[in-house]
Amino acid sequence: MVQTVTKPQLLTFEEFVECKSEGKLYELYDGVIVEMPQPLGEHEDVTSFLAEKVMVEYLRLGLPYRIPKTVLVKSPDAESAYSPDVLVLNRPNLVNEPLWNKKSTVTQGASIPLVIAVVSSNWRVDYLTKLKAYEEIGIPEYWIVDYLGIGGRMFIGNPKQPTVLIHELIDGEYQVTLFRGDDLIVSSALPELELTANQVFQAV
Repeated sequence: MVQTVTKPQLLTFEEFVECKSEGKLYELYDGVIVEMPQPLGEHEDVTSFLAEKVMVEYLRLGLPYRIPKTVLVKSPDAESAYSPDVLVLNRPNLVNEPLWNKKSTVTQGASIPLVIAVVSSNWRVDYLTKLKAYEEIGIPEYWIVDYLGIGGRMFIGNPKQPTVLIHELIDGEYQVTLFRGDDLIVSSALPELELTANQVFQAV
């Protein structure tokens, strides 16, 4: 018996933003629309804690930033669009964003000083797919917050343990630094941030 494997229908970004259903979260991976699962309560605790800490810091420093709710980050040269857990927008650059007003979508690293992914069961997307895309877009800083310590050993070591990985864009490539336990997180985007890895992990 011969089985026929049907390929998923590929969508362009324009088709993707037009067909999303209200109340559900989707991302687009190389033309394939993917419905994101409802996050766990602990995931939401960590995400909201980080958003609060980052917001307090950029407000204290008087930076022209904002953390939106559902903005998409699109790779300029691919039919992919992501909805980060925490996205910090540099508002003055939004006038240069061609998709901002009608699609609430950003495509330029200059618009995104910091993006944060809180790791869930689909950790490979954060560690591989999104990292590559954000590097190509030119986002200066990308945090992967693996509060469960479930990422691959090649990323967080063996034995696995909760880790914050901060990727800083240097000469067009991400350089990564790992933070665990009582390590004070070092961020170029927020250089005066007073936050340890354990404070993040204890937000649950």
